[in-house]
Formats: sequence, structure tokens, C-alpha cells
Amino acid sequence: MRAIWTGSISFGLINIPIKIYSATEASTLNLEMLDSADHSNIKYKRINESTGKEVEYADIVKGYKLDEEYVILEDEDFEAADAEKTKTIDILSFADGQEIDSLYYEKPYYLEPDKSGTKAYALLRDSLQASGKVGVTSFVMRNKEGLAIIKPYGNVIVLNRIRFTQEIRETTELNLPPVSKKKTKEMDMADKLIDQLTEKFDIENYKDTYTAKLLKIIKAKAKGKKPPKAKMKVVHRQSDDLMEMLKASLSDKKSKSA
Repeated sequence: MRAIWTGSISFGLINIPIKIYSATEASTLNLEMLDSADHSNIKYKRINESTGKEVEYADIVKGYKLDEEYVILEDEDFEAADAEKTKTIDILSFADGQEIDSLYYEKPYYLEPDKSGTKAYALLRDSLQASGKVGVTSFVMRNKEGLAIIKPYGNVIVLNRIRFTQEIRETTELNLPPVSKKKTKEMDMADKLIDQLTEKFDIENYKDTYTAKLLKIIKAKAKGKKPPKAKMKVVHRQSDDLMEMLKASLSDKKSKSA
């Protein structure tokens, strides 16, 4: 693994030097974009809109358009916005992790302690584990302020970036049915179906089978074999009678488990 950020966790008067590593990696295949004529790679260039000439990455600056003019920002401008946060993950408070809706979760990272901070790191990790709490933190990564929670995951502390409320879209523009406050016969039947389909969640039961199948097709094509045509499943039109569909679903589940 390669560290993508170095700094420290600020916990009261305690500072724990840490390194951040991405906790995830894409399971999709790395597909290249090619010219259909000769299968040459397609390259993207940074083009000056006015001159049409390519611009070197080192010559690119960041700017914000204000009153039809661009204000150019330097590295020190970002640091001046909040210099203390640029190298510190501040634990602002502690909370029950169940109070944070999954809608806010964005991206997880592993935190690794520096040798001088292993004792304090272990103390924080084990205390969070025992209390069932998570730390609510703020930090700056790549010139962007972030909000995150830190929690133990096995023997590592995970920092999971979460979204600010202003980043969550309102649902007012969606055409949604009203929430029913009355218990109906359909709801009772739906509850039974949910109960029948409820089982202990184990992430190991779920695999990225699409990528594996696609890779199998790629290897077959490399040997000159044509992949079989996919057979589409016939989907029957759903009945408008919810109760009948729920009853059918329950009986289908019972017959499969029998």
C-alpha cells in the first residue's frame, strides 16, 4: 500500500501521528479506450480553449470565477483557509454510529500509526471498540475540507468520509407516494415476507460475479472463441393486486425452503 496522506489524530491533548491508506480498490476490469480502426490507445490532452494548444500539467493553475474574472489560487491560499486542519484529523465529538444514516457515508480509509503513536492509537481503538462509539472528525485532504467518522475495524482504525448535509439533495422534486401511517393487510403480508427473507448478513456471501464472467469472455475471445448469446429472462406482467402478489411470493418462498 502507498500512503496518500500523513498527519495526526487530535484527541483532547493527545496527538497520534498517522498515515492514511485507501481501504478499497475497484473490482472492475481496467478497460482501455481504443480507436476502432487500428486499436491504438486514445489519449486525453489538456487543451487551452483560446489557443487550441496542449498545456503541460505543471503550467495549470486553479481559479475561481468571480464577477466574470478568475481569481487564481496558490497552495498557501488553501492552507490559509484553515492551516491547522491541513495536517490534523480533529475529533470534534463522539456519537453512536447508528445515529449516522448510511446516506452520508462516502469513502473509507485505513489509518496506520507512526511508531511513536502506537500506544495512543491502540488506546483510542480499544476504547471505541469497548464503548461502541465513533469519533466525529474534520480534516482537509487535497485542498477540500472533509467530515468523517473514525471507528475500529478489527485491529485497524478506519476513517470513513461522510457527506455534509448540503451535499445531500432534497427529495421534493421526486414524485413519491405518501407514507402510510395505517397498518393494512398488505403491510401485514409484506412484514411476513420480509421476515421469511431475513437472514444474518454475511458480506462473504456476495461476490462480484459480473467481472469474473466478463474476464472469462475476454480470455475466450483471445483464443478466437465467440461468447454465447445471452438469454434474456422472460418477466411476466405484474398483477395490479398487491395482496395476490404477496401471497404468491410467500408460497414461492415456502416451496423453495421445503
